[in-house]
Amino acid sequence: MSLNVPTELLRRAEHGEVDDAAFVACVRESLPYAWKVVSEVAAEVAAKGGEYADHAVPPPSESERGELLRALASDAIRGGLERHFGVKLAFQNCHRVAAFTPKAAGGATYQEFVSPRGQLLNQTPELRNC
Repeated sequence: MSLNVPTELLRRAEHGEVDDAAFVACVRESLPYAWKVVSEVAAEVAAKGGEYADHAVPPPSESERGELLRALASDAIRGGLERHFGVKLAFQNCHRVAAFTPKAAGGATYQEFVSPRGQLLNQTPELRNC
């Protein structure tokens, strides 16, 4: 299961739309490692004022790796995180997460990061099973 959904939030979802704030709070509580990684890269890109910031440290355990996979593989979760932090997220190798400014998301650096070439160049033998 990707998220630990509180009963009240599930009831609200059963009866209509759930606002982003409630959804993002559920993500933050359910996936704390993924939240930490995304919030750090989002804060870093905002502080640096550049096009992007990335996190390339392998997770400490399979549990944390699973959180990143669940957060970034889900369109709803990823979209909620992007809206909350005001960034475009990109993901490689089960641990390399980048946050791009919205302006940079269509640019050359972003395109290189998400390209097949970028993916291939970011491979190492120790990351094959991630």
